[in-house]
Amino acid sequence: MEVPSAKHETMHRRLTPLRVLRGLICLLVLLLTAFMMIVYCGFFSTVVLRLFSLHYSRKVTAFFFSSWLALWPFLFEKINKTKVTFSGDDVPARERVLLICNHRTEVDWMYLWDLALRKDSLGYIKYILKSSLMKLPVFGWSFQILEFIPVERKWEVDEAKMRQMLSKFKDPRDPLWLVLFPEGTDFTEQKCLRSQKYAAENGLPILKNLLLPKSKGFNACLEDLRSTLDAVYDVTIGYKHRCPSFLDNVFGVDPSEVHIHIRRVTLDDIPLSESEVTPWLMDTFQRKDQLLSNFNSEGYFPLHGAELNLSTVFIHKQHQEVLAGKTSFDMTSSIIQMGRFMSGA
Repeated sequence: MEVPSAKHETMHRRLTPLRVLRGLICLLVLLLTAFMMIVYCGFFSTVVLRLFSLHYSRKVTAFFFSSWLALWPFLFEKINKTKVTFSGDDVPARERVLLICNHRTEVDWMYLWDLALRKDSLGYIKYILKSSLMKLPVFGWSFQILEFIPVERKWEVDEAKMRQMLSKFKDPRDPLWLVLFPEGTDFTEQKCLRSQKYAAENGLPILKNLLLPKSKGFNACLEDLRSTLDAVYDVTIGYKHRCPSFLDNVFGVDPSEVHIHIRRVTLDDIPLSESEVTPWLMDTFQRKDQLLSNFNSEGYFPLHGAELNLSTVFIHKQHQEVLAGKTSFDMTSSIIQMGRFMSGA
């Protein structure tokens, strides 16, 4: 297998008027299609069907909303031409898993859709996110329908709500990808300095590329879901050559490459008690920190190329399935054609 060179140059893309126009059109399409899914599918799948069966309500919601979520990887990889590289362990499709991920920037969670799409789990991925994102018009409504878990990042406030929602995710018939960011907030240099100072004062490991992880949310997920999970995935994300903001993603200026490394951890390898889970999580983040240091110097993670490239044919197939279901998402073909046209910009 060919190893990518750390010296490989991928240029930062300049923000041009055409990129701004293209990004605004894509954002408008994402907003309109999200609104249409909520109006035409959301009420039926999450209210009417739920009166009869929670399992089939989730199944129908996942079918419809995965078609909308698939537009985001399409934007990243096909229109913006962002190269997404996967490495590490293989991820079987349709498992019930807990994913713990580093939080380098405000849009890390969006790139996990690229992996979920490849594993036919896009409609079943759920995030533990700050509550402000759930209050966004249209997008936030979609996140609520998809049962994302909102948190205030204060455990005394979040615990009851979080455990209540976790108790609803125990049905082994429902595929589940539950994503947690143990750092609790996105990484900045200033936050890193504060984290390092706290670590030095309390005899904890000093991390260079991560913030110290918080274990209470992770432990709660394990306590409530351990018996129904297939595995825990330790996910590490690195960017070339600059970490993106949300608008960087919309306008396609950054990142040029996203690298996602996956390490599968069996439940038997994770301690049962909270007193042992905390040092286990700290050891895991020390491993992640070294992995990121190597990535920063070498330009890639080990065992790269574990997943296939996203194909336009696959995206088109996803949306044709929705069309066959006679939903109102009848603008899909024009979106695909428009995306092909704009990807040449």
